[in-house]
Amino acid sequence: MANRDLPIGRRVARLRTRRQMTQQMLADRLGKSKSWVDKVERGVRTLDRYSVITEVATVLRVDPTLLLGRTTPPRTTSGATVAAGIDAVRAALARYDSHPDPYGPPTTPPNELSRRVGHAWLTYDHADYPALLRALPDLLGDTRHTHTAYRDDDTAGLLVQAYRITASVLVKLGEADLAWLAADRAIATATGNPPLSATAVVPLAQALRALGRAPLALAATLPAAHHTTTHRPPHDSPDMLPLRGALLVEAAHAAAACADADGVRELLDQAADIAAQVDDDTDPHHVGFGPATVALARITTTADLGNAHQAITRHTQVVASGQWRRLPVEHRAAFLLDIARAYLLVGDLLAAGRTLIHADRTAPAEVRLRPVARTVIADLARGGPLPADVAALATAVGLPV
Repeated sequence: MANRDLPIGRRVARLRTRRQMTQQMLADRLGKSKSWVDKVERGVRTLDRYSVITEVATVLRVDPTLLLGRTTPPRTTSGATVAAGIDAVRAALARYDSHPDPYGPPTTPPNELSRRVGHAWLTYDHADYPALLRALPDLLGDTRHTHTAYRDDDTAGLLVQAYRITASVLVKLGEADLAWLAADRAIATATGNPPLSATAVVPLAQALRALGRAPLALAATLPAAHHTTTHRPPHDSPDMLPLRGALLVEAAHAAAACADADGVRELLDQAADIAAQVDDDTDPHHVGFGPATVALARITTTADLGNAHQAITRHTQVVASGQWRRLPVEHRAAFLLDIARAYLLVGDLLAAGRTLIHADRTAPAEVRLRPVARTVIADLARGGPLPADVAALATAVGLPV
C-alpha cells in the first residue's frame, strides 16, 4: 500500500519506527501519554488539528505533508538548478584519486586553492548556495588532486575544508546522507591530525542530527571536544578554544534532540565560559563560534526541548544586540527559520509569517531552497489567508496559496 493511501495513524507509526522511537519516546517528546500515541496509531483517536499534526511532524522530523498523505509539490526552476548542482557534487564525491597521474593535468598550486577555499567559505556565509554548488565539484577535484600529489599537512587541510563546506551545504539542502559521506571523507583525510579531525566532526554531527541520529552525533562531538583540551604542543594554543566551543554547541544541539535538558544546560554553560575568552575576530578553523553563537543555541535548544514560548521571549533580546549583526547572514537567516517554527508551535501565524519574511530578506536562498523552510511556508499556507508578502513567497517557491 502506498504511503499516501495509509490512514494518518499508520503513517505516524511507520515514521516513528523508522526513527527508532518507541511509543513512549514519541509520547514524551510530544508531552502526551503513551495511550494517546497508541490510540492515534490505531485510528481510535483522529489527528484532525493541523497544529497537532505539525507538532508530530516536527518530532518525527518530516514534512507535515507526509503525515497528510499529500504529494510533494513540483520543483521550481531554482529547485531544479539546485538538484542539478547536487548531482554534480555527488558525482565529484564518487571520484577517487589515489595516485597522481603523471600524464594528467597539472596540480593547482596550494596558494590558489587556499584562495578558492576562502571564497567558498564566504559564499556559504552569504548563503549563495547555487553559486557554491557550481564551484564545489571543481574545488573538490582540484584539492583532492593537489593533495594526492603533495601529501602534506597544508594540502590535507585544504581538502578537509572543501569536504566540510560540501557537507555543510548538503545538510542545508536536505541531502544529509550525502553530507555524512563528505564529512566522513574529511575525517579520513585528517587522520593523524586531531585538531583537523575535530573540525570535520562539526558537519558530521549536523548530518547525523538531520538524519535523526542524535545519539550518534552526541557520541561523535563529546570525544572530539575532549581531544581539543590536550595541553601537549602544538595543540594547546588559544586557537583551539573556538573549535572546542563549537563542538560543545553541536553536542548541546544533539543533547536537545535526545531530550536531555540537563545535558544541554551543562554543555552550553561550558561553551559560554569558552566564548567569554574568545576574540570574535579570530576564527582560524572557520567554525563561527562566539558569544552570539551560544546565545542562539540556548534559544533553539529551548524550543527543541518543547518550550517554544520561552524561546520566543528570549530571541527578541538577541536580535537587538550588536553581536547579532556580526553573524553571517546564513546563520541569522537559519536562526530566524527556527524562530518561525517556534511561532508556529504556539499558534502565532502572523508572527511566524513576519519572521519568515525577515529571514527571506536576510538570505533568500536560506528560505527559498531549504526543505525545512518549505515546510514552514506550507504550514503557514494551510493555516488560513496569508499576508500578501507571505503569499508571494509561497508562490515563488511553487506552493499553492
